[in-house]
Amino acid sequence: MATLSLKNPSLLIQSAYINGVWTASQSSATFTITNPATNTPIGTCPESNLSDLQSAISSAATAFPTWRSLPGRTRGRILRRISDLLLENKEDLGKIITAENGKSKGDAEGEVVFSASFFEWFAEEAPRIYGDVIPHSNASSRASVIKEPVGVCGLILPWNFPMAMGARKIAAALAAGCTVVIKSDGLTPFSTNALVALAEKAGLPKGVINVVTALNNTPQLGLALCESEVVKKISFTGSTRVGKLLMRQSSESLKKLSLELGGNAPFIVFDDADIEVAVASALVSKFKVTGQTCVCANRIYVQAGVYEKFSGRLVEEVGKFKVGNGLVDHSATHGPLTTGVVKVEEHVKDAVRKKARVLLGGKRLPDLGENFHELTILADVDDSMKVMNEETFGPLAALARFDTEEEVIGRANRCDVGLASYIITTDLARAHRVSESLQFGMVAINTGVISDAAAPFGGVKHSGFGREGSKYGLDDYLTIKTIITGGINTVYAHL
Repeated sequence: MATLSLKNPSLLIQSAYINGVWTASQSSATFTITNPATNTPIGTCPESNLSDLQSAISSAATAFPTWRSLPGRTRGRILRRISDLLLENKEDLGKIITAENGKSKGDAEGEVVFSASFFEWFAEEAPRIYGDVIPHSNASSRASVIKEPVGVCGLILPWNFPMAMGARKIAAALAAGCTVVIKSDGLTPFSTNALVALAEKAGLPKGVINVVTALNNTPQLGLALCESEVVKKISFTGSTRVGKLLMRQSSESLKKLSLELGGNAPFIVFDDADIEVAVASALVSKFKVTGQTCVCANRIYVQAGVYEKFSGRLVEEVGKFKVGNGLVDHSATHGPLTTGVVKVEEHVKDAVRKKARVLLGGKRLPDLGENFHELTILADVDDSMKVMNEETFGPLAALARFDTEEEVIGRANRCDVGLASYIITTDLARAHRVSESLQFGMVAINTGVISDAAAPFGGVKHSGFGREGSKYGLDDYLTIKTIITGGINTVYAHL
């Protein structure tokens, strides 16, 4: 097993967490977690089964009445303490993320800071779950609305942001007064466990958070969460295919669902763009965490007048990056692919076969390890190529020319998903016009950064529904109750 040289070794936990106890599976089965940079084992976790999951659900249900009854301010103080503890342990947590996910040191520690921001944000929102008093048509009656936590929530997490995607869900659910059962990804369970250990240290009562870990048993655990009548909500981040499956499986129990699914983000550079802003935005949007984000710029459309200038500058800047193993090379800016190196290679070969030109990179890096791929830029890409029609989820920037605004809007919208999109322009009227024409849940103008704790995150079309982060993200864990109060005259009138 690899050693991570943590200042606090107790943060690397090889267990599930049920009713405030770190535990093995009732079956005693385990699975192995490996470092994608070296393919060497980091450790093991329990292969949780249906009995383990039922224990976790029962624990969350038992804890729910007490947790929901606490004042929002009290819940908020615990959430704020979690935020503080995440920041205090940033270096160790970053090493854990790098070990199981492959991120560079900077990206991994950046994820820890991002995770802390959600607990800070929702700590402030927890005391502000307001209702309404509504004038009634009967002068002697009153209508009031209160918001209540939906109940026990099943949170199914992805591997690409193993801590931050959990934080975004957990913080909102706890702020609302819900209790949770977390299914961490089988590739990256240690990041979730470390987060939960710090939540326990922050004073979170037992049963409020529960974690089941599994690799091979993931499908059956997901089905059981969906079919459970005790679990009132499912929140999932992952592929569109799995999201649709979870929605079907939840139909009998009529759950509340939040689904943040696949993307195929267009990144549009107009002739009037500030090229340096365009390049800087493309760098962060396309190559952050080696291109493994759902809001990654997947289709880069550049207007003909600035195509050569933009592509030249992008090649210059991407050439300054360094691919490597973040655990041993802190100068590395980009790490290995966690799962998708074969798909990146396939997309490059398909595009080149259809006459795309390789401006930079284009190959795997076997000397570093089997999951490493060069940061790659392709020119003369057209809409027939796989890279324009499938989410690559890797370090491949595909540059396509366009001539007119109308043309690029049509091409950008010609896909069944609609998560993130990007516009680079100095024309304010165009920014308004195009952002309102794009069929995506989020539009970034003159920036490559779209995620923030205060901003609602989510998509349309086959990218799912619901919003995470922001005050709107809190609403997804609440239900509305209407209370009608009649006056004495109203009561007598019906006798």
